[in-house]
Amino acid sequence: MSGFVHDIWYFAGIKSDLPASGLKRVIIAGEPICLGRREDGTYFAIRDICPHRAAPFSAGCLKGGTVECPYHGWRFDTDDGRCTDIPALTADSIVEPDRIRVRTFPIAQTGHILWVWFSSDKRFQGEPPFPPPAFPLTETKPIIDDGVKLNCHVDHAVIGLMDPAHGPYVHKQWWWRSEASIHEKAKAFEPRERGFAMAAHSPSSNSAAYKLLGGKPVTEITFQLPGIRTEHITVGDKTVLSFTAVTPEDEGHTRIRQLFFSDHGLFRLLSPVLARGAKAFLRQDADMVDLQAQGLRFDPNLMLIEDADTQAKWYHQLKLAWAKAQESGEPFVNPVKARTLRWRS
Repeated sequence: MSGFVHDIWYFAGIKSDLPASGLKRVIIAGEPICLGRREDGTYFAIRDICPHRAAPFSAGCLKGGTVECPYHGWRFDTDDGRCTDIPALTADSIVEPDRIRVRTFPIAQTGHILWVWFSSDKRFQGEPPFPPPAFPLTETKPIIDDGVKLNCHVDHAVIGLMDPAHGPYVHKQWWWRSEASIHEKAKAFEPRERGFAMAAHSPSSNSAAYKLLGGKPVTEITFQLPGIRTEHITVGDKTVLSFTAVTPEDEGHTRIRQLFFSDHGLFRLLSPVLARGAKAFLRQDADMVDLQAQGLRFDPNLMLIEDADTQAKWYHQLKLAWAKAQESGEPFVNPVKARTLRWRS
């Protein structure tokens, strides 16, 4: 699969996605993965294909620390992917089950968020070289949880997510923005770990939804590979965290999951209304992706302009720098330099 970031943590879901002793199928960067929660509450991630006849483990069940295939009952250890039992074998069979392996993936938890390590080496079994990202407030259950599947490559989804100029056209609502409210903006950006940030600032005057929080909101928006965008809004001593994960399934499909965490009482009170707005935003983006696909199928040359598309350029530069670092074994050097970007929106 081309264009996917490797040797990095991918968002896999949240704790409530998995019932106790339950299984869930996700697809990340072309790999079907069975996520599971053992009886002791710990998590595991194993390739969701039985090597016998390709049935998905996620349609099976957990038994004593193993996952059982629903087709013929083959069982595999959830730690190392080793086959522990093949019920059809007779006592004199020469087949050695423990020589059969299924790929497993390191999995980690930060608060309510689950992460899977996606290595370029399919035999990787060790500890990842760095921990998954952690964010404030994620120890609490998300107040808003929404998601959508986009019919596009992850690059188009990420670039659409960080595009600062489409709002008045794709997301025009009376409570957000319109063409009549467009004005020039200048925002300071700076490099961050595996990405960059729009430094803390007061929201734009034509972003009316922020006013619902009262006081004088300050927001900081960050992006980091492989596709995590966060917006950290503070109002006095209260905080709202908007967490968005853009995760590729395959070359033509991408999932976006948006979660909101907050200790702000008014945000919690207004969350049913705010959830409808967030849901509308994601569906508007999905509709635009489908329109965009009508042009992309003809493989046109695309343009990126300064300064409105500089974040898109940084994204491509970050991916390239990350891939080179993993290939060479040299430390990753962030290509983003601090600067102020100006555009009209």
